Amino acid sequence: MSILIYAESAEGKFKKVAFEIASYAKKVAESLGTTVTALTVNMENVSDLSKYGVDKVLKVNNDKLVEFNAKAYADVIKQAAQQENTKLVILSSSTNSIYLSSLLAVSLEAGFASNVVGLPVSTAPFQVKRNAFSNKAFNITEINTDVKVIGLAKNSYGIFENASTLTEEIFSPNIGDNDFGIKVASVEKSSGKVSIADADIVVSGGRGLKGPENWNLIEDLAAVLGAATACSKPVSDLGWRPHAEHVGQTGKPVATNLYIAIGISGAIQHIAGINASKVKVVINSDAEAPFFKVADYGIVGDAFEIVPQLIEKLKAFKAQNA
Repeated sequence: MSILIYAESAEGKFKKVAFEIASYAKKVAESLGTTVTALTVNMENVSDLSKYGVDKVLKVNNDKLVEFNAKAYADVIKQAAQQENTKLVILSSSTNSIYLSSLLAVSLEAGFASNVVGLPVSTAPFQVKRNAFSNKAFNITEINTDVKVIGLAKNSYGIFENASTLTEEIFSPNIGDNDFGIKVASVEKSSGKVSIADADIVVSGGRGLKGPENWNLIEDLAAVLGAATACSKPVSDLGWRPHAEHVGQTGKPVATNLYIAIGISGAIQHIAGINASKVKVVINSDAEAPFFKVADYGIVGDAFEIVPQLIEKLKAFKAQNA
């Protein structure tokens, strides 16, 4: 009755979310007196999972699963859960896991709680704390089904090393053509930069930058911080930046450790999509911009003067502490 997690990976490496849900699952497993089993897809080296408390890895190697397919992946995880007699499946809140989580819950006849932000409040009955109302409030959700599925909100728990002895097992699920009846084509351009999904820091720009020719301010600051770049909806609508960089309620949700908004006024839809970020910093020349009401730190001033100075200060600080 081990806890089962789906350890996401890309290009032969585990994503950060895999280590976070492993850390979380280990703590829950300790309270339940059980172990943690991870399911991996087309991963050869899985030893890194042992650093974060995973006791066993089910390794799936199948060419049909090279491209993500929510129905197929949900079916694979279901079969793993049934083999392990799992009563609790833990997923991340990545785009892929959000797609497959509801399919998995239905197939397992399991109760599902998304946006979980902490360890279970209680295990008997099983209750978890969740974000609600676009991250403006919390609620306590009770899951009464025999099998339970939860989705851990990004950056809500953290990554903690808790070394364990790892065993590996080849897992060969039955994958039928019906699993691929629906195909979703997703094309993302790889630029070698930090992606929004995996970033701890995001630097985002709005119409206050006045035009795409000034986007170097965002990119230069992001480069110094090792951050991903993003933008507001009006910026992507104007064609200054690709829609893949649009963050907010109608774009990609962001739950980073640090979110820096430059020249973004703070429309309610944008705030709702980034409100889960731990620290929010805004730079805007308009002291009445709505973003200042929700920001942890704010600078009122001209971004074209402030950002270059900030970049130079950060470079000097990094050089001093190298």
